[in-house]
Amino acid sequence: MKGKAHVFGDDVNTDEIIPARYLNRIDPEFLAAHCMEDADPEFVARAAPGDVLVAGENFGCGSSREHAPIAIKAAGISCVIARSFARIFFRNAINIALPIVACPEAVEDIRPGDQVEVDPAKGELKNLTTGNAFTFAPFTKEIQDIIAAGGLMAFVKSRMGG
Repeated sequence: MKGKAHVFGDDVNTDEIIPARYLNRIDPEFLAAHCMEDADPEFVARAAPGDVLVAGENFGCGSSREHAPIAIKAAGISCVIARSFARIFFRNAINIALPIVACPEAVEDIRPGDQVEVDPAKGELKNLTTGNAFTFAPFTKEIQDIIAAGGLMAFVKSRMGG
């Protein structure tokens, strides 16, 4: 995964990721059009496929809603890097195959627009703009398998033979 960094602060909640007024629909394209709208109205216009979202502590706090990681993934974001994640957001992200990485040192280093490369399987992250490299706990084989399958439902279907 490699892309331009879009940087946000601490405690970005699910209402900022996808405002509640859009929760009456679940289609990814619609949600993507409103991703991060209340935190940064220009986010969707600036984001390109493959870009990464970078944030501080407790990313994804607030309501438990699958809409939030769906909106991020559908907006073309390849990975979310944060100091830490709300536990339910972490699970929802993995369930829909959105790679997320906790790496506080990298968050301190990355600035808006930096080019970032992430390898979750190896636990390696590089800020290509600064040349700095970081390590984090690599994804477990189970998480890698879920993401490779396209999410938890696809993973379970493949294991059940259909």
